[in-house]
Amino acid sequence: MQPILEQFRKILITAAFFTYAVTAFSQPKQKTVAVKAHVPVKGAPVTPVISKQLKNFIDLTNKADITVSFPAGFRETKIKSEDFLFDYAIETPDRECELWFQVKSLKKDWENYELVKNDPRKQTANPDSTYTTMGSAQAFTLAGDKNFTPRNISPEVLTRFNANSGRSYLLNLPDLPETRHYKYALVLAIQKDHTGTIVIACFTNEKDPEFYKNVNRISRYLKFKVG
Repeated sequence: MQPILEQFRKILITAAFFTYAVTAFSQPKQKTVAVKAHVPVKGAPVTPVISKQLKNFIDLTNKADITVSFPAGFRETKIKSEDFLFDYAIETPDRECELWFQVKSLKKDWENYELVKNDPRKQTANPDSTYTTMGSAQAFTLAGDKNFTPRNISPEVLTRFNANSGRSYLLNLPDLPETRHYKYALVLAIQKDHTGTIVIACFTNEKDPEFYKNVNRISRYLKFKVG
């Protein structure tokens, strides 16, 4: 009798094991998904974020054959009034000087001028005099009067901008929030013949050597293309 019971017990154990095995292998296997963390590659180039304001300004400079390469540390700022027809503005890293830029291509103006310059019925100004009107207009708008004297920019400075002509205007500014209560502005109107015009307004509260150093540095990152 005992051998029969022992044999029956082994049959039950074998059947239970077989049932467990069939159940286990019939379950769907869980997929293991490996998630790789995004690790930036050392030394990989970083794509700078370009604001809409800067993008529009770069489009204007391209049309006027002007190169733009602002150094690190300069901060984009907003022009608070639409009365000032400037296209882009930045401030220096120490926030002691602000620079506003206006750019105009002369290529289309020259095409129109060539069509009518010999027609006595149509009086059109030579486009290469544009820098004088643009510079004077911006100086008058900023100062609120005509109490300033235009000065020709030296050939040495013009060469640094790859330009042909230019004038400067040193202004005393009215105390206005639109110009952030700056006391002074130096306006530069620079032109490359048949190509384009750049007007730059440089704002400061101190007409010290550091201010003029900042002005001299402008030609390093904004100038006409050679040729």
